[in-house]
Amino acid sequence: MYDPSKKIRLLMELRRAGINDTAVLSAVESVPRDMFVPDAFRDRAYEDTALPIACGQTISQPYVVAFMTAALELQRRMLVLEIGTGSGYQTAVLSPLVRRVYTIERQRDLLKEASARFKELKLTNVVTRFGDGFKGWPEVAPFDRIIGTAAAPVVPMNLVKQLTEGGMMIIPIGLTGNQTITRVIRRGDSFEASPLMPVRFVPMLDGTEG
Repeated sequence: MYDPSKKIRLLMELRRAGINDTAVLSAVESVPRDMFVPDAFRDRAYEDTALPIACGQTISQPYVVAFMTAALELQRRMLVLEIGTGSGYQTAVLSPLVRRVYTIERQRDLLKEASARFKELKLTNVVTRFGDGFKGWPEVAPFDRIIGTAAAPVVPMNLVKQLTEGGMMIIPIGLTGNQTITRVIRRGDSFEASPLMPVRFVPMLDGTEG
């Protein structure tokens, strides 16, 4: 059974770890993370740790979700593209902070489950697509912000080109075991990249499954 004190402890941990963006903390507080983890891990939903989900994927550590969300420097009128819906937890945290979240998932089963959660939570500003994240969503571009929830080997230029001029992408870059959350700013046909934090994410894959 859900113990609300566990969420309170998690929020306190995030603050102690340096997450001080009140809008991001409020978004994390509003999302029931226990809805996004398998039943076997429900009692650990509010621990600050990554947990396994279906299809060999993971739900990210709450600190990493909050850190990446804060790093996006979001505003309420923004359009955001998310590469890798996964369980939908990061999507749900983004939802109250922006005008619309477009999210792409290459695993059909994961997307089906996440979409059901969005419907249950009445997240009406989330639009989903089954597809290859490397291709982005050119029909809707440009985006003010892009977030990647899997690690690309290098900065994906196809996604950079789907940003507005001066738009920002936050994405893990690097091979397994040596990845860094990176801030990428579009500058015309090029970009500026700044490393933010070492992490360990599943690799970003092309194509689709299911």
